[in-house]
Amino acid sequence: MQTQPQRLAPLTVFLLVVPPLLWAGNAVVGRLVRELVSPLTLNFVRWVIAFVLLLPLAAQVLRRDSPLWAHWKRYAVLGLLGIGLYNAFQYLALQTSTPINVTLVGSSLPLWMLAVGALFFRARISGREIGGALLSMAGVLLVLSRGEWQQLLGLRLVPGDLYMILGTISWAFYSWLLARTHEPAAVRKDWAAFLMAQLVFGLAWSGALAAGEWTLTPAHFELGWPLVAAMLFIGIGPAVVAYRCWGTGVQRAGPQAASIFMNLTPLFAAVLSAAFLREPPHWYHGAAFLLIVGGIVVASRR
Repeated sequence: MQTQPQRLAPLTVFLLVVPPLLWAGNAVVGRLVRELVSPLTLNFVRWVIAFVLLLPLAAQVLRRDSPLWAHWKRYAVLGLLGIGLYNAFQYLALQTSTPINVTLVGSSLPLWMLAVGALFFRARISGREIGGALLSMAGVLLVLSRGEWQQLLGLRLVPGDLYMILGTISWAFYSWLLARTHEPAAVRKDWAAFLMAQLVFGLAWSGALAAGEWTLTPAHFELGWPLVAAMLFIGIGPAVVAYRCWGTGVQRAGPQAASIFMNLTPLFAAVLSAAFLREPPHWYHGAAFLLIVGGIVVASRR
């Protein structure tokens, strides 16, 4: 459901700032608890908590006469890409990479959106968009090389960075499929019902990945108050509150203005990492941020 973009009132700004802050916090918390819980298990528990919270708001989606079931294949794919794979790759990335790197690589989403759109959805790409994509790619490569271009030539990359690239590509496919509306308006316009429709299948995918983790790897789960607090945060904040605020903020400001706020995520991640992980940003993080944002600005100008 689209609305006319409005002036960025204080409430609108607040709604658009909260999600990047929570998503940056999600990356920091995922890094903090990597010794307490396996990444795929963390992803599964996160969405179990979100499912329980959404159940009172969207239980009608699960009924036999729900319009969801006529489109179950679409939601199964959305649940795989947006809930199963993307978040799994992100938590896997945080095992060996820092929240700053992870969020900066994630900021290259517009680049992968162009590539996926051109290759798989027959989207037309302008020269300006290609130029912006190349700028953003330079920023991503700067992060991957840690400011030392020789590392790229030697392919000495941290596995977590590669996981995040895969996660960002997964989110690009998810975003393109999301834009192709086929479901009834009753589900689409209700944020809780729309998220629940994806969660039904996303839980199955993330549960299967977690089961594979416990079967094939030395998975671990050290239950205690620190882990409980972390799981409650990522299950309530980044998974539910951020989604709600973002949806309302986009309706108020419009998607183009709202997309600029996404670039706050790596900045918040840098501040939170320095405060909680003692992982201060380096010069190449700032340079990469400018390149990525510059590429997005160039590509989005008309």
